[in-house]
Amino acid sequence: FALAPEYAKAAGMLKAESTDIRLAKVDATEESELAQEFGVRGYPTIKFFKGGEKENPKEYSAGRQADDIVNWLKKRTGPAATTLSDVTQAESLIADNEVAVIGFFKDVESEDAKVFIKTAEAVDDIPFGIVSNDAVFSKFEVAKDGVVLFKKFDEGRNTFDGEISKENLLNFIKANQLPLVIEFTEQTAPKIFGGEIKSHILMFVPKTATDFQEKMDQFKKASEGFKGKILFIFIDSDVDDNQRILEFFGLKKEECPAIRLITLEEEMTKYKPENSEITAENIITFCTDFTEGKLKPHLMSQDIPEDWDKNPVKVLVGKNFEEVAFDPAKNVFVEFYAPWCGHCKQLAPIWDQLGEKFKDKANIVVAKMDSTVNEIEAVKVHSFPTLKFFPAGDDRKVIDYNGERTLDGFTKFLESGGKEGGAPAGDEDEESGDQDYTIIFHLSCTHLPDKKIERKILI
Repeated sequence: FALAPEYAKAAGMLKAESTDIRLAKVDATEESELAQEFGVRGYPTIKFFKGGEKENPKEYSAGRQADDIVNWLKKRTGPAATTLSDVTQAESLIADNEVAVIGFFKDVESEDAKVFIKTAEAVDDIPFGIVSNDAVFSKFEVAKDGVVLFKKFDEGRNTFDGEISKENLLNFIKANQLPLVIEFTEQTAPKIFGGEIKSHILMFVPKTATDFQEKMDQFKKASEGFKGKILFIFIDSDVDDNQRILEFFGLKKEECPAIRLITLEEEMTKYKPENSEITAENIITFCTDFTEGKLKPHLMSQDIPEDWDKNPVKVLVGKNFEEVAFDPAKNVFVEFYAPWCGHCKQLAPIWDQLGEKFKDKANIVVAKMDSTVNEIEAVKVHSFPTLKFFPAGDDRKVIDYNGERTLDGFTKFLESGGKEGGAPAGDEDEESGDQDYTIIFHLSCTHLPDKKIERKILI
């Protein structure tokens, strides 16, 4: 696992500090009963036990680098904010961490200082310090009580300006703790998806390209005006683990560099800029139009194959879906699949048999659509395979198939007009999950075989 060396490094760091915190590991494939006892469903899973209590261990929720692990554990075992007695201690806290937050309070028992401590308790992955020493105030040129976020990127430090409240401080930290532009990797993914910013603009670009830095400079320049509103992320399009993400956005390596924007709300929505040239001006215009609600979602579609209706199972794409699925004279049963999905591959021969069985029924159509490269407004696909029935009529009704995935089950469903084994659209299997690009990313990482995630997207 990619986590293994970072986990070992964290153990070494804790040992060097002579703390009472110990890190351990369990091979859950050998200790299956132990894994079951503590609800381990995916790998790696990290749980924190404190004071010998076996009941309700705390689930680890921070990043996958050694510093993240150590900081998270210190928050769970020590004070939320370390008291910094002198300049050296303050400088060490800043030097030893990518991001650190220091509260400057002449009276550490003041109401503002107490709010600062409450804020520190709510943040897992960033170390906090609190100081009242005049020399430290002077060293960091802080004239009055306040909060400063120190970081090893971009501006180097951000000073909180406003009324001190837990909500305001949390918003300030969330807006400033990540670089203006962050690379999407296994290590940064928890910070990207664990944050409050759910609108992400992604630049797909090969880091080996001669104009990589030029593109990055334009991207970073554009990001400055959308801090706290849109997260600017770049993805190395040459990395093998990232190919599924490109596919998810309908991109090929040779089409990069490219820009896409995605919202990770209840219904995930993608957007594509009209102008493909990567300049700060174009990106600013694109993001401004998005924040003002002027953009239309980008729906991917392949071209309609010439032989789309040649075989018993008809081939649908975004461009012909409406015409076929909502034909008022036809009952249309559609499989929404992904080419790489193991369950879809298992279903394929049964689906072909179903098409063959009903090929001479003029009012029944058995069809399939590759949902990794085709999207439609009428149906949001959250898992693979997804099976939906579009009965004849003008009311555009959609019925989910929830019965057995057998030829007999499908046959009874079609012959009953979608009643036997069907459910109103939206009553999906509870294990289905949102197919956002973090799931695609994790699923594509062979060193991260999270079976829970795999079930969510494949079932």
